[in-house]
Amino acid sequence: MCGIFGCIVGDGRAAPILVRGLKMLEYRGYDSAGIATIDGGKILVKKDVGKIDEIEERLLMSELPGKIGIAHTRWATHGAPNAVNAHPHLDMHSRIAVVHNGIIENYLELKRELMELRYNFVSKTDTEVVAHLISHSFSKHGDLLAATVEALRRVRGSYSLAIISTASPDRIILARRESPLIVGLGDGAVFAASDVSAFLERTNRVVYLEDGEVGVLTLNGLTIYKLDNMEGVSRKPVTLNWSIEAAHKAGFPHFTLKEIYDQPLTVREALRIQEQYADLIVEFLDRGREVFLLGAGTSYHACLAASYMFSKLARLVTYPVVASEFVENFGNAVGIDTVILAVSQSGETIDTLNALEYARLRAATVLGLTNVVGSTLTRISRAYILQNTGPEIGVAATKTFTAQLTVLAQLALRLARKRGKVSQSEIDRFKDDLHNLPQLVSETIKSVEPEVKSLSDVLSQAKVLVFLGRGLGYVTSLEARLKVMELSYIPSIALPAGESKHGPISIVEEDRNVVFTIPRDETRKLAINNVMEMKARGAKVTIVGEDGDSEVAELADHFVGVPKVNYLLSPIVYVIPYQLLAYYLALRRGLDPDKPRNLAKSVTVL
Repeated sequence: MCGIFGCIVGDGRAAPILVRGLKMLEYRGYDSAGIATIDGGKILVKKDVGKIDEIEERLLMSELPGKIGIAHTRWATHGAPNAVNAHPHLDMHSRIAVVHNGIIENYLELKRELMELRYNFVSKTDTEVVAHLISHSFSKHGDLLAATVEALRRVRGSYSLAIISTASPDRIILARRESPLIVGLGDGAVFAASDVSAFLERTNRVVYLEDGEVGVLTLNGLTIYKLDNMEGVSRKPVTLNWSIEAAHKAGFPHFTLKEIYDQPLTVREALRIQEQYADLIVEFLDRGREVFLLGAGTSYHACLAASYMFSKLARLVTYPVVASEFVENFGNAVGIDTVILAVSQSGETIDTLNALEYARLRAATVLGLTNVVGSTLTRISRAYILQNTGPEIGVAATKTFTAQLTVLAQLALRLARKRGKVSQSEIDRFKDDLHNLPQLVSETIKSVEPEVKSLSDVLSQAKVLVFLGRGLGYVTSLEARLKVMELSYIPSIALPAGESKHGPISIVEEDRNVVFTIPRDETRKLAINNVMEMKARGAKVTIVGEDGDSEVAELADHFVGVPKVNYLLSPIVYVIPYQLLAYYLALRRGLDPDKPRNLAKSVTVL
């Protein structure tokens, strides 16, 4: 998730406005930044790695001349964070500049084609492909809008784009597919940005571009077309009554809730893994004599869920391990035939890095799944893959968990295909299930929130909560327990439901709140037995289960139904009610869900 911004001003210079706008967008990405303006028939660019204030101090971006410009603050997905990979990107003739938020799925295919046409690439980004592709079309048409439309019809993936050219120095071409893009209409100035916080200080009259639309922005206003047929679109501006803080959160009261609602988009982006890196990781996993999945906190829960996926799909035994326990538990067994797939949102989790350093000294193969290009994990891994969620501002991981699981599920499927463990029809069905996930997540958020709000009133006074589940329901229960403790501070335990009678059932008494996760799978009948054990001891039972499962629903004092989903992907959907529950429990208890006490986003001390 990067931040893009563009503006045209009638009087004065665009650059100071662009730099100010970037500061307002910096929460969307902060590994590099840059701006481009047009002046004297030339595109002028200043960009570098680092925070925006640091770059401004070094380069004085705000001093660039020109009344039109585009800007970008980056969260890397293709290419390391450095000055060359920073946006804006230019075409080979320096007549077109592009900034981009999103992921171009077929950029390698397009890049090879353009290189055969002798286009020279200087960066490792997917965005530079767009600049050259538009340039190639422009050389045929001589019209920037027509060239952009022709180029984008060949692009697969997600994007919000702002494009300027010396050939049309009074306009910004805009395009959107699956990534947000909003236009601001001010007095004597117009703006376009990833979110309204970039320009809200100057205007609150906005127009939202929709998926599959292109726009031409001039000082006179915005003209919108449908990309597929260039049919004109009429859309009136709306007036927002947001503060800057509310704009940062897209109108949500907290980043935590915004990021829960972001998950249909972030799961979709997690489906856009770079195939060559995924295949390389799968190759290493297949070679390992023993394979460990290493993580801490939420990332460990993702590893635990992945162990079920690898076992059931690819028939590969993996060992999910809490990173801080790895050396003590398995250190002496690590060797050259060991493969470790480490999972860390930040790529800087010290417990994970400490275990990996130990393993590397013993010649183990280290692989990584992270959210941060250039992090330590990406530097020490033989191969790594990204979860593509952009910065996560809320301390408690939400979109991180579902994105990590989405990537791990794709690795498990690829490994199953490589090992010949699944038929083509099974592969196709699982692919369909994967690609249905964004819609299922969206439906779940909308459908369960009212019930979860009511449930939070009931559970907010609980002295302790017990979370139980079987199989992947147990994994979901672990993540549920963690979210609830992080945000509401209610003491909680999570166990495999089958273990409850081996001791923990002793704490169950009249009106004790016990929360079950029960997907409709092969563990369901046994889980129902565990529900009956709890009810026999007077427990108040809450169940998160599948919509329409009347047998399970009738057992519950409170039932939250979620859409039907492939069992192996169930934690991605079933965790949503628990994320919302943790959020609303925090509110009911007068707590700030964005800043839980004693916690940090990235744990960097042992």
